[in-house]
Amino acid sequence: MATVRKLSRLATAIRTSSSASISSTRRHPIPQTPSSYTITNTNPASHTNTHWFSSISGAQSFTGRNALYSSAAASEAREVHEGSYVPKDLVLYQYQACPFCNKVKAFLEYNDIPYKIVEVNPINKKEIKWSDYKKVPILKVDGEQMVDSTDIIDKLHQRMHPDSGTEDDETKKWRGWVDNHLVHVLSPNIYRSPTEALESFDYITTHGNFSFTERLLAKYSGAAAMYFVSKKLKKRHNITDERKALYEAAETWVDALKGRQYLGGSEPNLGDLAVFGVLRPIRYLTAGKDMVENTRIGEWFTRMESQMKPQHEATLQ
Repeated sequence: MATVRKLSRLATAIRTSSSASISSTRRHPIPQTPSSYTITNTNPASHTNTHWFSSISGAQSFTGRNALYSSAAASEAREVHEGSYVPKDLVLYQYQACPFCNKVKAFLEYNDIPYKIVEVNPINKKEIKWSDYKKVPILKVDGEQMVDSTDIIDKLHQRMHPDSGTEDDETKKWRGWVDNHLVHVLSPNIYRSPTEALESFDYITTHGNFSFTERLLAKYSGAAAMYFVSKKLKKRHNITDERKALYEAAETWVDALKGRQYLGGSEPNLGDLAVFGVLRPIRYLTAGKDMVENTRIGEWFTRMESQMKPQHEATLQ
């Protein structure tokens, strides 16, 4: 409890000291969708939908500096199947720790499609000022804007496999389970304790678009806020034991495989990619390590990792 009180006092102090330079972000009346990622108020009394990273009410606006680009993105994407649709220029606007962004990345990397990454500043979002859609992921495909992770994947998959027909009921079921259940189990786990909240925000701020000073402010104030918000999320989603809920979700997924290497059989399908995508950001946090050590999901996860063809990214100033 002493640690909790310290975090709470630190968050209050940071907000107070920053109040003179507060810059509020503009809100756009775009409805929340389960497969998009938006910044929301982390006030524990708020009923807004919160996932991995949320802005702190009254927090100082952050200034983004870096954009991440794939070193291979200048070259043409290879043919997945002969004669198939191959997008030539993809730019993903994302937060590194966003589970929905990682769904899209899993799809692209499995299909060996080169893409560029622009890391969006989570407060001022200046990198996506050109768009009326103020959530991530946003994917620009040969100049066309695509939004909402599930919709992005559906559109690309349909263009790449125009003769694939209607998605089977099993795959549709588990993709829906990811968006409507699995993602809601993550935040109560990664922010379960003050220590885990700090660990999570260390990952978020290290991989996000922050300056050194911004990183420190976000890490400690964000961890304090999300620790308390996670308790509200537990109640909202009827979670009594965070780890038990995470382990049950992992075991439920392994049961769904029915002894197969993947939900898709010998090769991953869109259901596999969705589950893997949202779990990948937490894999090497305490919650993810506990999940692998205490459930049967580890072998499947390792197989999925081997299927990815991750882009080599370089940071441009």
